[in-house]
Amino acid sequence: MPRYLIRRLGQSVLTVFLTLSTVFVLVRMAPGDPAAALAGPNPSSADLARIREQFGLDRGLLTQYGLFLRDLFTGDLGTSYSFHAPALDVVLDRVPYTITLSLSAIALTTVVAVPLGVWMARRADTKRELGANVLTIAGQSMPDFWIGVMLLTLFAVAVPVLPASGFTTWGGLILPTVTVAILQMALISRLVRREMVAALASPYVTVARSRGVSNRVLTWRYAMGNSAIPVLTALGTRFAAMLNGVVVVEVVFGWPGVGSLVVRALETRDYPLIQATVLVTAALAVLVQLLIDLAYPLLDPRVRLGKAA
Repeated sequence: MPRYLIRRLGQSVLTVFLTLSTVFVLVRMAPGDPAAALAGPNPSSADLARIREQFGLDRGLLTQYGLFLRDLFTGDLGTSYSFHAPALDVVLDRVPYTITLSLSAIALTTVVAVPLGVWMARRADTKRELGANVLTIAGQSMPDFWIGVMLLTLFAVAVPVLPASGFTTWGGLILPTVTVAILQMALISRLVRREMVAALASPYVTVARSRGVSNRVLTWRYAMGNSAIPVLTALGTRFAAMLNGVVVVEVVFGWPGVGSLVVRALETRDYPLIQATVLVTAALAVLVQLLIDLAYPLLDPRVRLGKAA
């Protein structure tokens, strides 16, 4: 187990480092000039040259990368061009908002999608299951920005019972949470349905049923226990993806999280801010994945991480 943990930590650090290095190169190869974005309309050549020199943009790519690595290992990710503050601090101020939205969305997804998937599995290939299946496919097919706009129109404009944007009250969390969760509910419920159908048809469930074990115990202890690992993996993967910034939803609802910050950083070609965002979100994503891996032996004692590694 300790060797497995050390190896996974090493893999996680390498993953974050490679991701950050790739983004460093790609943002500088993308069209657009940060100096022009900062200088405003009709800048002179002298202004552009001064800004490039001020932020080190007049140096070669390898030189910039070397300086970036030097500062990275001292915990300095540079100063945001647009916020005029340490880029890492700007990102860390936004992270709690994205974590709050992601946690509420994954909680709502779990509460709704797991029972729904079990219900569909126990009624597999019936008309009622077909109706539920159509609804999940519809939920999976609808783009999140469209769902967000429809919810805004209905509950913030036509019947103004919830805030339209921002996070001034806890009511402002409801519409973004539902918007994010609808797609996740569709994906997770269909996964639960598939895993449960296979588990309920397995020999050990058949033997338990022949011994008079109740359907409730068969479903929630035997079948769900066997389906827990793939479902947990899917929930963890979806949660990690949300931490990378539910960009569209945050923009639609004016949510002050990492996603809306990324949009602003890209618009202004704010390289330090982009790099700090990637570092934080990638680190959170690999941490979530590591915690999921460590939870496997708790769900299934047959899993031994040290031997598996």
